[in-house]
Amino acid sequence: MPPAELSPAEAVNQFFDDAADLIKLKDEFHEILKTSYREISVQVPLRTDDGVERVFRGYRVQHNGARGPYKGGVRYHPQADLNEVRALASLMTWKCALMDIPFGGAKGGVMVDPTGMSSREIEGITRRYTLAISYLLGVQRDIPAPDMNTNAQVMAWMMDAYSSRYGYTPAIVTGKPIDLGGAPGREQATGRGVVYCLEAAAKRYDIDLERITVAIQGFGNVGSWAARDLASIGVKVVAVSDVKGGIYRASGLDVTACVDALNARRSVVDLAGTDGIDALTNEELLTCQCDVLIPAALGEVITMENAAQIRASLVLEAANHPTTPEADRVLTDRGVRVVPDILANAGGVTGSYFEWAMNIQQFRWKEERFNEELRETMMRAFDQTADFSDSRGVTMRRAAFAIAIERVARAARLRGYV
Repeated sequence: MPPAELSPAEAVNQFFDDAADLIKLKDEFHEILKTSYREISVQVPLRTDDGVERVFRGYRVQHNGARGPYKGGVRYHPQADLNEVRALASLMTWKCALMDIPFGGAKGGVMVDPTGMSSREIEGITRRYTLAISYLLGVQRDIPAPDMNTNAQVMAWMMDAYSSRYGYTPAIVTGKPIDLGGAPGREQATGRGVVYCLEAAAKRYDIDLERITVAIQGFGNVGSWAARDLASIGVKVVAVSDVKGGIYRASGLDVTACVDALNARRSVVDLAGTDGIDALTNEELLTCQCDVLIPAALGEVITMENAAQIRASLVLEAANHPTTPEADRVLTDRGVRVVPDILANAGGVTGSYFEWAMNIQQFRWKEERFNEELRETMMRAFDQTADFSDSRGVTMRRAAFAIAIERVARAARLRGYV
């Protein structure tokens, strides 16, 4: 009999258990650190442009606030159910602790496919969802941010909806437009943080960045900015993909052309058949010939079914929980090095911390300072995780979770939670 498939929350908690065993976490901490502090489900009604009344389901999960106010993005996706949001909120707790920024973990979502929806419809969903959860939010309580299928404009609507009830409050969300208190550099921060991790790995493991090839699954905000920054430092990007499929060219893709397609709301697949570019599926991209694989789309795309076929020697998890626990063990056994999601994609929440701090101080940094602080924070977290990994002879994922769990447990004990 094949093993029962783990839910996203169960998969994340399995990573938690592995790391908790490593640091011999006391039993009294397990339940309070594994489970969510608060979970709510709300109706999100919308009258569509054609006059149909629809009701979507929205969620906000606050996992752990021992180290500071809750922090986490809001995603619009049909699979953004309670179990998925619960898993993502947990990951945010460990991500913030690993980066040593003063936030706890939260996540939000609305179970909706925004593809083809008008701007008015998305704004309506955003405002109704925000007002439904507004009593949970606050500059020192819970601060949302963009996530899958949400962006700076959605954050502007969220801020305005919250401000209509509680007064002008720009620090209530991060990832906002610059004109509303957003931080220069925040839009690029998640993808840029992935590249900083690759640079740190290259320095530590003697990787020649000008000789490696990279494949990126997912060409949204994170994947596209990672590709741009990779190209700028001379790294060859050989494959990218979006929801419709992907493209591959062994000699390297023209990243600018791929970004132009994205900006024109076209698929990168439209570039296939020209200049030696081949089309491939999202599944094929994961196992294509490359040195570094960056999954930057959906979760749980690296599974028992394809882990043995992955050719990359280094995986940078730009998406949240893209690798199942079973697949993670296969990659480890094969000697594939994995930089886990709570480290590799932490540039986003780190940048959000900078933006939140700027809003509170009512002082805006220059983008150069933002990027310098982001690089320093990412590099420090990478080195701490790699040092722990090397000293204890464990994977970087287990090391990252162990560091984070120790920090949250220490804060919980000091605050008298247990």
